[in-house]
Amino acid sequence: MTQSKKKKRVNRSLLLAKKIIIKDGGTPQGFGSPSVYHAVIVIFLEFFAWGLLTAPTLGVLHETFPKHTFLMNGLIQGVKGLLSFLSAPLIGALSDVWGRKSFLLLTVFFTCAPIPLMKISPWWYFAVISVSGVFAVTFSVVFAYVADITQEHERSMAYGLVSATFAASLVTSPAIGAYLSRAYGDSLVVVLASAIAMLDICFILVAVPESLPEKMRPASWGAPISWEQADPFASLKKVGQDSTVLLICITVFLSYLPEAGQYSSFFLYLRQIMGFSSESVAAFIAVLGLLSIVAQTVVLSLLMRSIGNKNTILLGLGFQILQLAWYGFGSEPWMMWAAGAVAAMSSITFPAVSALVSRTADPDQQGVGQGMITGIRGLCNGLGPALYGFIFYIFHVELDEVPDGGEDVERHTQLHQQSAIIPVLHFFSERAQCCWRSSWRYSSLNTHRWAADRAAGRNTHRLTGTSTALSLRRLKSLCCRTPTCERKP
Repeated sequence: MTQSKKKKRVNRSLLLAKKIIIKDGGTPQGFGSPSVYHAVIVIFLEFFAWGLLTAPTLGVLHETFPKHTFLMNGLIQGVKGLLSFLSAPLIGALSDVWGRKSFLLLTVFFTCAPIPLMKISPWWYFAVISVSGVFAVTFSVVFAYVADITQEHERSMAYGLVSATFAASLVTSPAIGAYLSRAYGDSLVVVLASAIAMLDICFILVAVPESLPEKMRPASWGAPISWEQADPFASLKKVGQDSTVLLICITVFLSYLPEAGQYSSFFLYLRQIMGFSSESVAAFIAVLGLLSIVAQTVVLSLLMRSIGNKNTILLGLGFQILQLAWYGFGSEPWMMWAAGAVAAMSSITFPAVSALVSRTADPDQQGVGQGMITGIRGLCNGLGPALYGFIFYIFHVELDEVPDGGEDVERHTQLHQQSAIIPVLHFFSERAQCCWRSSWRYSSLNTHRWAADRAAGRNTHRLTGTSTALSLRRLKSLCCRTPTCERKP
């Protein structure tokens, strides 16, 4: 009797422990009830770890691909973005079936997996970055997590807080990474980033509770998953049948395609063309992050209450057009800083779009809806960098060794601000200059000939169509022989 009572007590204690630790289909409950702050911490730690590697990545990228650096950067980001486009609807649909926590753990783990490889093997580092795009869809799972635990009228503010946290993670991490890299070397930065990534994984494993209730998870009561729902191409077909979602996806694609290309090469552009030092790039990111935090929290909430969701998206798109044009035609460092302020205001677009998608999608399909938008962004992350890298490759813009301090940076800045503002303007500037010089040479040559003809008594008042054509061909031949027009092999 005594032994049987002891066994019953042990069994009861085990059952009690299981109820405390495990609930909802075997998922660890974490600390407290699900909240937006759990999602915020996950996003902050992940992108803080990657932000530390901003400066070291530039050096490793140039050392690994000394030729065609921009092109290779575009191809790496392109493969990663394309894979995330294909996997985002699948990950979102699976999280609708099995819950958010396990897929948060999966996406963060594979997104941060390349970090330790930076110093072990740069080739493996860039290869794993490309392949990690299959699971680099943390935002879609996080936004679905937030949609599970917030009311519809609260989601725009919650999404703004998550997006602002992403910006906040970039406020100090690039500056810290640049300082540690300069003082102690890249190895310490990689170790620190790896430790923060491990902390993020442990936080999800131990502290993050499941947000999707058991009654809304088909896997918990034996319902099979719909693979048509998880198929990215089937999701695109579904998009075409819903005019509202179709317009949202087109908006995301057209707005994020140029922005993705810009972000993939922007830090390289600041150093190569504008002559920014590593510290200046880190300071630029910090200021941009601070302004984005204000825009995505205070400004976004005011705009959503005053002008509504749709008009907020339109205003954000207007800021985005302005900042892209400003960056493209800016020729002074202060213009880059001013354009950064406008870019921070344009960051209100994506949380406003995500809030609109969450209102359109059904409660049991939040993962699919957010995965669809994240997949479109992933496609842009693939096409944008590849497109920009190809443009840089066409115009022979490569990453040179840029000095980091003092007078060398100032001379480098002055050199590039004269003619290399952007590759297209630089190209047409060269053509215009060489043709002007050729036309001047040809006009001088014609002046001497006209004086000689007049002295000889020949007719100098009538110019036939044949002579005009000959003159144009002669001008073209002179222009093509101008040294500045000769393209380097």
